[in-house]
Amino acid sequence: MIALNRRIAGLLGAVLLVAACGSPGATTAPTTAATSASGGTTAPASAAPIAGGLLDKVLKAGKLIVSTDPNYAPQSFKKPDGTFEGFDIDVANEIGKRLGVTVEFTTPSWDVITAGSWAGRWDISVGSMTITKPREQVLAFSSAYYYTPAQMAATTKSGITTLDGLAGKTVCAGAATTYADWLAGKLESESLGPVATPPANVTVKTLETDQDCAQAMTAGQDVGEGFLSASTVIDSAIQNGTPIVKVGNPVFVEQLAASADKSGPDPSDFIAAVTKIINDMHADGTLKTFSMTWFKADLTTPPA
Repeated sequence: MIALNRRIAGLLGAVLLVAACGSPGATTAPTTAATSASGGTTAPASAAPIAGGLLDKVLKAGKLIVSTDPNYAPQSFKKPDGTFEGFDIDVANEIGKRLGVTVEFTTPSWDVITAGSWAGRWDISVGSMTITKPREQVLAFSSAYYYTPAQMAATTKSGITTLDGLAGKTVCAGAATTYADWLAGKLESESLGPVATPPANVTVKTLETDQDCAQAMTAGQDVGEGFLSASTVIDSAIQNGTPIVKVGNPVFVEQLAASADKSGPDPSDFIAAVTKIINDMHADGTLKTFSMTWFKADLTTPPA
């Protein structure tokens, strides 16, 4: 109990510090948990753990339950032995380490995660989730831990070489993703920079995950002429033999952040603590190291 109290005190001190002055030298998203473009997602840190709040729950349990995708390489994937690897997995494990707790992973479907109302089944999503206005209604977001362009691709057999060439065609995307939203003309993300106009009259073919689109195309299944996902997923699919080519420039740039359920235990001081950890990982180079390991590029700095 003494060790637990000390850990809580140390975390709260750090949370108060970042709430007051930020993390010196940190490279963080323009949208942060305290000052998001849509009015903010995190209440100010309090002087003591919120009784029954999420930070209090996690620290007392000594365990952080993280939702992740078992089929989203290189961000996250489940190995044959049942363990998980990937960029998001490294980030989640590091958050747990710096909180002083163990980490366990669970794999609910993406639409369930983004809908909120988790009923305490997991504590946090560290799953490359884009900050969007609708999601901010039900989820509290940390600062962004990395940034990815959304990249369109087309099947090689389609012969399509331009974004406009996909007009009237079918494009595959993961269900409940910003990619499906953009294709349908209803994207409300906290994007960085301009957002392109989608091709006209596109039919959106949604599968459970983005990787399902790539795997279906690799297997020769007809899931459309186009495929929209993060550039990291498109690059990985091409490297793994999926018969697609990149089409045009990225259509928007996403801010990816950790999130917690607003309908569960109060997540405000927990998200502030996670934001402090993410800011520190930007500042000390940990996130850059993870990015270089999994993406062979630094995606942890906002694009100019």
